[in-house]
Amino acid sequence: MIMRLLGLDISVSRAARTKPIPMDAQAVGSGTLGPFGSGGWWPLIVREAFAGAWQQNFELRPETILAYHTVYACITLISADIGKLAMRLMKMDGEVWIESTSAAFSPVLRKPNRYQNHIQFIENWIMSKLTRGNAYVLKERDNRGIVIALYVLDPNRVRPLVTEDGAVYYQLDLDTLAGINPGDYGQQVVVPASEIIHDRMNCLFHPLCGTSPLFACALAARQGLAILNNSAAFFENGAEPGGILVAPGAISDETAKRLKDRWETNYGGANRGRIAVLGDNLKYEPLTMTAVDAQLIEQLKMTSEIVCSVFHVPGYMVGVGTAPTYNNIEALSQNYYSQCLQSLIESFELCMDEGLALPDVYRTELDLDGLLRMDTATMVKTLTDGVGGGIVAPNEARKRLNMRPVKGGQTPYLQQQNYSLAALDERDRNQPFAKPDPAPVAGTPASTSPPAAEDDPSDDTTTSETDQERAARWYRRLIASLTEGDDHA
Repeated sequence: MIMRLLGLDISVSRAARTKPIPMDAQAVGSGTLGPFGSGGWWPLIVREAFAGAWQQNFELRPETILAYHTVYACITLISADIGKLAMRLMKMDGEVWIESTSAAFSPVLRKPNRYQNHIQFIENWIMSKLTRGNAYVLKERDNRGIVIALYVLDPNRVRPLVTEDGAVYYQLDLDTLAGINPGDYGQQVVVPASEIIHDRMNCLFHPLCGTSPLFACALAARQGLAILNNSAAFFENGAEPGGILVAPGAISDETAKRLKDRWETNYGGANRGRIAVLGDNLKYEPLTMTAVDAQLIEQLKMTSEIVCSVFHVPGYMVGVGTAPTYNNIEALSQNYYSQCLQSLIESFELCMDEGLALPDVYRTELDLDGLLRMDTATMVKTLTDGVGGGIVAPNEARKRLNMRPVKGGQTPYLQQQNYSLAALDERDRNQPFAKPDPAPVAGTPASTSPPAAEDDPSDDTTTSETDQERAARWYRRLIASLTEGDDHA
């Protein structure tokens, strides 16, 4: 059966009540935190936080885990930092890549769809990947087959399918915002893998099923939430753990319950501090805080550190612990980029290249300058070193700072005293550091060896004279000078 989906004729199967999976495909998972499908028997659960959790009806849903402040801070920090990086279309120019534009590919990079700008689009993509382990992006094509829009789908509404011959399809549930409205075809459509960009994270269980970092930090987040809930109840009770009503004799369960309810109603919570009148020799004995209770701050810090380690985020960036004492913003940013952001950025760029079917001379790239935009000192120092080292032209550095080019600044410069290695090698061949001959003593010959032809400026012989002839001529002059000296004496 053929239907028109987002400008493309796609073969779909009717979502039959008896056979929702088309052809011979089998479901391998979905966009949930674990490898089990959202339509299966274990929906929206982060597998088992500990052995036997499922038997105890203990579920950790993403909505619960995301309520923990450290989890929320890590996910929003990562997605916001990547989202602020502008998408650029790069074209190969010889051996380098330069920023370029294309009528076919540039529009979708500037405006991915009708309701999201490129920042919201990237943030949505990264959040889906971090919280569900998978990001599913549906393509919309024009009549030429060019991708003109991209839609990040709800991962809970997508399920990968694999046929017996290994072909991959995706089953999509109703999603009117993304333009998926099967109508007469039921509540589901099936599209080939060529129409979906599937960016998956940590495929621990199946190559088509990513696993979210929430899978590893779910128990720590649960512990942190329990600590916060208990602390809230503790301070609602006036920052005291409570007490015991002691009766002088045995009382029935009904009497104990009645006294307890009356005491909590009249003297607990907002009524704490009111004067209590006790009769029948009743006594109130307050409880003291144990040493374990006093360690809540350390326990809460430990859970936050575990969450940060799972997301590879330095703790100080989300308010866990103190920042390093050394003042080197560039080193801290580089550490955060290489350990946390780089793999997500590289995966995003490669998925975009393959999803848009870019020719070999094109590629997409996120502008990493956005990571240093607020660190002006580091950016200026880096550009200054590049210009001083002859690597970057002044106008290229000015462009990075959003400044107009100046005359004469289009060429890289280098100081004059810097020489090439070839020139230094040529100099060393001529032995510039050889020691000169010692100065002659008065009344003695200057040298006992014949000089080279160029040492005698009065010599009019040609350079073709042999060494033997030059030596004989030199000795004749030496004998003549000694004879003239004897006649004078």
